[in-house]
Amino acid sequence: MSAVREFGRALTQPLGSPAAALQTFIEVPFELDGRKLIPDGLIRATRGQKSWTALVEVKTGSNELQSEQLENYLDVAREFGYDAVITISNEISPLPGQHPTTIDRKKLKKVALHHWSWSEVLCEVVMQKEHRGVADPEQAWILGELIRYLEHPRSGAMAFEDMGQAWVPLREAVQARTLRATDKIAPDVVLRFEALLRFAGLQLGRRLGTEVTPALSRKELAEPQLRLAKQLNQLVGDGKLAGGIRIPDTVGTLHVTADLRAGTVICGVDLEAPKEGRPATRINWLLRQLKNAPDSVRLEAFVAHGRGAGASELLGAVRANPALLIADPQKEIRGFRVEISAPMGAKRGTGRSSFIDSVLNAVSSFYEEIVQNLKPWAATPPKIRAETAFVPPADVPVALVSTAPSSQDGPELETPAVVPERELSDAASLIPDELPVDA
Repeated sequence: MSAVREFGRALTQPLGSPAAALQTFIEVPFELDGRKLIPDGLIRATRGQKSWTALVEVKTGSNELQSEQLENYLDVAREFGYDAVITISNEISPLPGQHPTTIDRKKLKKVALHHWSWSEVLCEVVMQKEHRGVADPEQAWILGELIRYLEHPRSGAMAFEDMGQAWVPLREAVQARTLRATDKIAPDVVLRFEALLRFAGLQLGRRLGTEVTPALSRKELAEPQLRLAKQLNQLVGDGKLAGGIRIPDTVGTLHVTADLRAGTVICGVDLEAPKEGRPATRINWLLRQLKNAPDSVRLEAFVAHGRGAGASELLGAVRANPALLIADPQKEIRGFRVEISAPMGAKRGTGRSSFIDSVLNAVSSFYEEIVQNLKPWAATPPKIRAETAFVPPADVPVALVSTAPSSQDGPELETPAVVPERELSDAASLIPDELPVDA
């Protein structure tokens, strides 16, 4: 972090650090209430009169962060006036800004607690080196070596690899329809599924070179318990785990649903239909963008002011007969839904027939085959009409042409009626010199 300036700033500035060169130290000893505490690292950034300092605690492999240890470091940071404590481990926070370890909130009044998963760190390294760039070639080489190290199986920086001990009993309870919202196994699986979606976004963002984030409302970010309660209700009622990820510059949110009763993983995206043209024209607009998609893709068309599900059919059938998506020719199609479904793995870990890999593969293939090929509709810019100059007939004096063509006249201009001069003089002689008073 201190050797590669751009990388260090990219990690620490979102946490409140000033844009300055970083100083980094390892295993700095502290004494607190007669105890000797040695965090794994310390980071300091100073710019002018402003100084920002954070303690760092690191875990690798399957080692998890301990609440007591972190609370001790928070006490040290408060005692010495430091700004934050940063943790790095293979644990992935279920929601942005939420720490994976339960901490006494009283200890967070003066010191901030931040967490990076090793997946986030690796994603940031790749984005900095491959997409944002590094000014110094030697520093770029250092980042390349860090990527090579973190991707090595023996580095201890693992990917998301386990749905937890509660996964199998929860899956069986959902299929037997015996799961209750008060069961202790449910919240753990819900939080791990949220973490899995975050990991899927990190993995996809690393390949795309952009920041992929969970699709959460402001209220859900501010009150994570609302999100947890919503997921629990859906899991108990429908046997589904659902969420979404946002990818910049795409047509919409990529929705992911794991149906534990049906044993399928469903990925979908909603997009607006063109605002002009007949229903068949709008459907053909979508089909042109899905020319390379498999026939098993499911399409659904929504009409304006309609309630419930719209007309739905597989892509292969719609290619042969686009009218299958037109439930009522008199109603305007306002949007489409494009979905694929894949078999869901049952195992809690990774590898063949695992739930984690089935979700990650579904997200990756759906983006590659569908989402990246979809573009939002844009209206055709209005065109300037060609102006046609009016040329009067050769036998008409210019002085008698009292009108000129309007900008709204079409090309078919009629020759104005021309009154001969003799008739004009005869008509003028009929006008009295003085009009009656009554007139």
